[in-house]
Formats: sequence, structure tokens, C-alpha cells
Amino acid sequence: MTARRQPVNEFQSQMPMPTDTAMATPPTPEPTGSGAQSTQRKAPQDGRIDARTRRGRIQMLLLLLVCASPVIASYLTFYVFRPAGGTANYGTLIEPQRPLPAASVRDEQGRTVPLADFRGKWLLISTDRASCDEACARKLFTMRQIRAGQGRERERIVPVWLVSGDGAVDPRLTAAYNEPYAGVRFLRADRDVLRGWLPAGEGQPIEAGLYLVDPLGNLMMRFPADPDPRKVHSDLNRLLKYSRIG
Repeated sequence: MTARRQPVNEFQSQMPMPTDTAMATPPTPEPTGSGAQSTQRKAPQDGRIDARTRRGRIQMLLLLLVCASPVIASYLTFYVFRPAGGTANYGTLIEPQRPLPAASVRDEQGRTVPLADFRGKWLLISTDRASCDEACARKLFTMRQIRAGQGRERERIVPVWLVSGDGAVDPRLTAAYNEPYAGVRFLRADRDVLRGWLPAGEGQPIEAGLYLVDPLGNLMMRFPADPDPRKVHSDLNRLLKYSRIG
């Protein structure tokens, strides 16, 4: 008995049969999303963006230079430029300069304060033990007179007595120097920290001289033991003249 033939759909008769290769190899899907973007050539960056970036960096550098220029100018008066017939500075320049140490001090009310908080002013520094002998008292007097001698500029200067040790300070010293007009700050400090920061003169202890810190917090000058107040005043006056910060 002959098998009955199934009717052939016209669409099936015209549809090609897949070959072995086509059946073995599935079609490769076209990349979509980020994959498609990665296969395309990246669009060139807008040159105007690069120009704005460079311009912003230059402006930032110029701003930093303007902020530091007053101190740089005051240093040039000591390191490079000198008036005709002028004499050398009285104080000894500290090379390289030494930034304020990452240490704390105790103020007059016993509060712990980072030493770096005193940046922003010219600091004229003395250090001695709390007992404060005659030489110590003379330095406090000298710092007070130097500050007062600057007239209207005196507010830019902060005399600082870094007191080492825990002994009591004579109340007469407090009354004479730790008051608004004299403006000498009495700050308790660790002597070991001070020894690592303050550069003593040859063969002398750190207590022998006075030290000057600029408004950026750099120890930049040392004055000799029993300094001449007029010469210290002259050095400081010149620095204040050429620096408008602090």
C-alpha cells in the first residue's frame, strides 16, 4: 500500500535547507551597549577642554606665587639684594629653614594647643626654664621693647616665651610681660622637642639666643646671646617692610 504523501506547504518548498556548516556555527551576535562602543573609534576630545584645564592650573600656580611673594621678597633683602653701602643682617639666617614641629604646647590657661596654630604672625621666640634667671628676664624685656618699638606694626609680631619644665612662673614676670600691651605669650613646651627644633649657637645651649619664625611657620633666623635690641629691631623692621603678610 502506497504511503500517502503529505501536502507540501508552498513556503516550506521555497525555504532553503541549512547546510552542515550553518548548523554547526551559530551566528555571531552583533555587539551591543559598551561592547559596541569599544569597537568604534573614540571620538576626539574637545581641545577647548584641555585648554581650560591648562589655564586653570596656571591660574592656581599664579595664586600660590602671589600669596608667597611677600615672604619671598623679604627673604631676598637678606639673601640676595642689599642697599649700596649696606651692612649684613645682625641675625644669623637658618639654612635650611625649619618648619614648626608637629608638637603641642600648653597656653596660659592650661589648654593644649598645636604649635602650628601660631602661624600667621612673626614669632620672636625665647626659651628658658620656668625659674627664669636674670638672663631670661633680660630677653623678655628685650622682646617687649622690640615689639613696642615697631609702632603700628607691633600687632604683626608675637613674642613667645617657650617655658620648659613644670615649675611655677614668678607672678611678677606675668604682670610685666604676659599682658596685652607687652603681648608676650607664655607657652609650656617640651624641652626635648625644642632641642630638636631650635639650632643653638656654637658651644651654646638653645636658651642662649632669640629666634625668629616667619608667618608661614618657618624658623628662619637666630639672634645671639644678650642681643642688641636696636640691631634686632633693624632686622625685623626690614622684614616687615618687604613682607605684607602676618
